[in-house]
Amino acid sequence: MEPLTNWAGNITFSARGLLRPRSIDELRKIVATGTALRVLGSGHSFNRLADTTGDLVSLADLPRTVEIAPDRATVRVDGGIRYGELAVRLHEAGLALHNMASLPHISVAGAVATATHGSGVRHGNLATAVSGVELIRADGEQVTLKRGDDDFDGAVASLGALGVVTALTLDVEPAFELRQYVYEGLPATSVREDLGEILADGYSVSLFTRWTGPGVDQVWLKRAEPMTGDTYFGARLADGPRHPVPGMPAENCTGQGGVPGPWHERLPHFRMEFTPSSGAELQSEWHVPRARAREAIEAVSTLGERVSAVLQVCEMRTIAADDLWLSPNYRQDSLALHFTWIADTAAVLPVVADLEALLVPLGARPHWGKIFTMDAPAAFPRFAGFAALVARYDPTGKFRNDFLSFLR
Repeated sequence: MEPLTNWAGNITFSARGLLRPRSIDELRKIVATGTALRVLGSGHSFNRLADTTGDLVSLADLPRTVEIAPDRATVRVDGGIRYGELAVRLHEAGLALHNMASLPHISVAGAVATATHGSGVRHGNLATAVSGVELIRADGEQVTLKRGDDDFDGAVASLGALGVVTALTLDVEPAFELRQYVYEGLPATSVREDLGEILADGYSVSLFTRWTGPGVDQVWLKRAEPMTGDTYFGARLADGPRHPVPGMPAENCTGQGGVPGPWHERLPHFRMEFTPSSGAELQSEWHVPRARAREAIEAVSTLGERVSAVLQVCEMRTIAADDLWLSPNYRQDSLALHFTWIADTAAVLPVVADLEALLVPLGARPHWGKIFTMDAPAAFPRFAGFAALVARYDPTGKFRNDFLSFLR
C-alpha cells in the first residue's frame, strides 16, 4: 500500500493494506477472517487511535443510507456517511440534528466513536443523538444495541474497539434557522465576571483566543434571535466576515453578520466545500467541569507566551453532561478547551504536558482523537466497565492497537 496519512499529515499509518468493502456481507467476511483491523473514517484524528499493523477498513464505498423513520423522530444512517452529506439530506426533508461539530467533513461514525461535539450549554455531544448502534463484532456477527440496553452507554463512544459500526440511528428534530454573529475584543473583566452568561447566550457559543493578552479575541454567537447594537459585553461587532485562525480566508467559514440561514450552514464554523480550519495543524483538547471553567482559563493564561508561541488559535465551548462511559462529558457539564497548534510535534508536546499539569488537577478529560500525554483511563470513571465490555466483544484483541494498549 502507498503511504497513507491522516488528514493533518502528522500520522503515517502502519497498515499493510486498505480494504474498501462495497457491501455488509463483504465487510462481515473481512472482519471474520481478519486478524488485526481498524476502521478509518475521515482521518481527522491527530494521534494513532485509528492505526494498525494489520488492515485499515474504509466504509466510504458502502451504499449511502439515510432512512427517516415514519414518525420523523429518528434517522438510520450507514457507517461511512459524513455529516455534511447527511445534513443536506435531512434539511431537504425538513429535519435537523441537534448540533454539529466545527467542520462538517467528518464521518458520523468516527465522530460518535470519539464523542466529538459542537457547543451549547443545553446540548450534549454528537454521540448523545445516537439511539441505536449496529456493529460487526470480532467473530463476524452483527449486533444491534438500542438506548436502554445494558451495553448501550458503553458501546456508543467506543473508540472503534468493539467492532465495525455499520449503521447508527440518530435522533432528529424539525429543521430550524440560526444567525451567526462575531464580536472582537472581549475584555478580561467580562471573561471573569460574565463568563457563564456569555456561554449560555446562544444556541451555540465559541470563544477564540491566542492567549496573547488578558481578554478573548473573538466571540462567535449562533442564535435564532437577532442581536441589537454593535457591542457585546465590551466586545465590538466585527465589520465583516472573520476566520478564527488569524490570516486565513473568511470565505472558508459559514455565514456571519446575523444573516439567517439553515442550521447546517451556521452550526459548523467551516463550509463543506473548503479545507476546514487551517489544514497544516495539530490539535489537542481537554474538557473540564464547567463549574471550574474560570479556574481553567486562569490556569492556561499563566502559560500565555509559552502557549501562544506554538498556537494558531484556542477555542472554548460548552457541552452538556451525558451518561456515555467514554465521553469526556460523562456526568459533568463541561468547558472544552481546544488548541489548534502549529504543525510541529516536537515543539507542541512539551506545551501539551505543561497544560495537562495544570488542567488534570481540575478534572480534565482529553478528547480521544487529539494529542495528549496524560493517563486518559484514569480520567474516566467507567473505564474499567468499558474494558470488560471490550473483552466480551473482542476477546482476541482484533480491533486493538498500540494506542489502545491500556485495554489489554
